[in-house]
Parts: sequence; structure tokens; C-alpha cells
Amino acid sequence: MRPKLFWTILVTAALTLVGGILALNFMPGEKQIETRLVRQYETNDPQFRRSLGVLLGPPILEGNKVEVLLNGDQIFPAMLDAIRSAKKTITFETYIYWSESIGKEFADALMERARAGVKVHVMLDFMGSMKMDLAQIDEMKKAGVLVQRYHKPVWWKLARLNNRTHRKLLVIDGKVGFTGGVGIADQWRGNAQDENHWRDTHFRIEGPVVGQVQAVFNDNWLKATGTVLDGPDYFPALQPVGDMPAQMFSSSPTGGSESMHLMYLMAITSARKTIDLSAAYFVPDELTIHTLIEAAKRGVRVRILMPGKIIDSDLVKAASRERWGELLAAGVKLAEYQPTMYHVKALIVDELLVSVGSTNFDNRSFSINDEANLNVLHREFARQQTAIFEDDWKRANTVTKAEFRERPWWQRVTTGAASLIGAQL
Repeated sequence: MRPKLFWTILVTAALTLVGGILALNFMPGEKQIETRLVRQYETNDPQFRRSLGVLLGPPILEGNKVEVLLNGDQIFPAMLDAIRSAKKTITFETYIYWSESIGKEFADALMERARAGVKVHVMLDFMGSMKMDLAQIDEMKKAGVLVQRYHKPVWWKLARLNNRTHRKLLVIDGKVGFTGGVGIADQWRGNAQDENHWRDTHFRIEGPVVGQVQAVFNDNWLKATGTVLDGPDYFPALQPVGDMPAQMFSSSPTGGSESMHLMYLMAITSARKTIDLSAAYFVPDELTIHTLIEAAKRGVRVRILMPGKIIDSDLVKAASRERWGELLAAGVKLAEYQPTMYHVKALIVDELLVSVGSTNFDNRSFSINDEANLNVLHREFARQQTAIFEDDWKRANTVTKAEFRERPWWQRVTTGAASLIGAQL
């Protein structure tokens, strides 16, 4: 065979292989929801609660206590205190983990507990932890911390590289859980006091629903390691500690990828009076846009709070603007948070349902990433979260129809271009 022909065949084969791998990564894993939900009940109807439990999987459990933590000054001390108090087990799954000052604090706390005999399991998304010092991971492993990097590139798993675990879970002794939007990086430190310190919310959980949080962690640990975490050290008997009904559910392209999308559609379709959405990344699909518009047209006050000029992804910002015109025309209120990057992920409906966790309001969270959300059905808790939303709204600039119509030409161009890859954002 002539050398030129040989290299042509080799390059063609390599390009075909790369193209095939990319295609597999970008193809949806499961059939997506295509039809609008029929509005059969409202949020105050007992059927709404029954359907949440049946269609999303885990039942809604009574007797829980959920505490809100605002920004790094409250979030990180609470998480580190819980880690340092562990007696038997720690399970920790996160997307972002970088080797900065807060990353070292978490590593030191996890290693100290591992050396004390606590079983410590850490699941890091490979892409989200790429800025982590490999020496730090080695040090954690030497101390006895079981560290697993989710979907680390290996030749037989390259088709799964685009599937990331975006879940943010911490469980201590099977009794205390945490979830929300925070990552382990220094921009989450502080109290959102400037553009270098982000605004975010996290939650501390006690009660029977912590068993569901642990089960969600176990799901990915089993997929990645083949090891089942079971027994009283991980799943102790949990007594009621509060009066909040709650449910922790998950989604993944390897099974149940549409659970998160379905939950949002159910909540929006059932809303009677109010929908308040905090969306760090807002790139909804066609079906969700129409569901929001229908809610606004039947008289529901719909408010969506997003990042403003300070955002870590200009591409997401551009793609988000593609559908603002339709939403504004229908009466949906949009606002952009000004002081710093707004990373909150929360949905409050009718001052009854609060859904919080790792999920962004975009196709990546709905069908590509592994996500986990906590649903709480409790009016006092919902009123508390609404008050926090109102405080954030005061620090935002509302988007008017006139301003949107008169946006500069370059925004129109970038919006159109970004919308072409919206399904991957």
C-alpha cells in the first residue's frame, strides 16, 4: 500500500471514530417529553402531592426539618462542622471541586475523619474537578478517603463523557444531609458582597428524607464502583424531627432522565397564583416555554430571576435571551441580579412547593446531566423562601418589553448563534 493512501485511510478512520464518539455524547439518552401536560389539578389538590410521589419515584415523607443557608459564610461552616462531627460515614458528591483555600479545608476535614476510622466516600465529577490538584486527590486517598471521579475518560466510556454528575449531596452518618447550588471553590466564599463572591443557597436536612438523599448518592456510587453502600451506618432508622413533608428525587440519562423536566412541568401546570423561579442558567425548551406562557395567561404571576451582567457563561446568557420576547409578551416578569453572579436554583409555587437542589433550568440539566432535587411541601418554609426571593428581586433590574425590543444588534446576533446549540447548554 502506498504511504499516501495508508495515511488517508488512517486519518479517515480516526475522524470517523471521533465523529462517532461526539455523536454518541450529544444524542439524547431517552425519549423526551413532547406533549404538554393537561391541567387536571391545582397545587392545593391532594392529587398534586400524590402525583409528585408516584410519577417522580420516591414517596413524600413526613417529619423533616430543612434549614436554609445563605452564601458561603453560612454554607461552608455548616457543612464543615457536619463533616467534623461524623462518627461512622460521610458520603459526598459534587460537580465543582477546585484546589483553592476552601477545597483544602474540605480535604483536611475529610482526611481527618478518614484517619479516625470514619468511612469517607467522595464522588467528584471529572470535568468539574479538572482544576483540582491531583496531588491533593492522592493525599486524600492515602489518608483513607475513597475518591471516585465520575466518568473519567477511558476508552470504553468516551461516549459518556458529556454525561456529568451535577449533583451536590453531602450526608453525615446517614442522618444529616445537605443539598443546593454551592460548589467547592473560593468564589462561593463570603456573603455575595462583591462580584468575586457569588450569591447562592444551600440547605441542611434532617429527618426520614435523608435516607432518600443517601439513596441518590448510592445510585452513582454503585454505577461508578460496583459497590453497594448499605447497613445501619449508611441507612439508620430515622425518626421525625420536624413537620415538613419532603421528597428527594434524582434524574440521569442512564435512567429516568425526564424526572426533573416532568417535575417542573407538573408544578408550572398546577400553579394557581404564583411561580417564583431562581435560575442560574435559564435556557428552557419549547415545551417549557409554552407551559410558562400558559400559566401567565391564566393569571399566574410568573417571576424569573437570573444572573445579570456578571455571569460565568456568556454563551448561556446569549441563548437565554432567544425566548425572552415571547415570555415578556405573555406577562412573565424577568429580572437580572446585579451585585454578583446569581447561582441560586430554586422553584417556589403558590407559597406551597419549594424545589431546590442542583438542577438548572436548561436542557443539560433536564436530559444530559445527573441531577438531584429536594421538594418540600410546607407553607411556612415556602413563605420563608419567598421572602428571600423578594430580597434578591430588589437587587435585580427588571427587563421591560421596550428594553428588550431595543437591545443592541450584537445581542441579536449572538442570541441567534447561541440558540443553535441550546440543547447542549
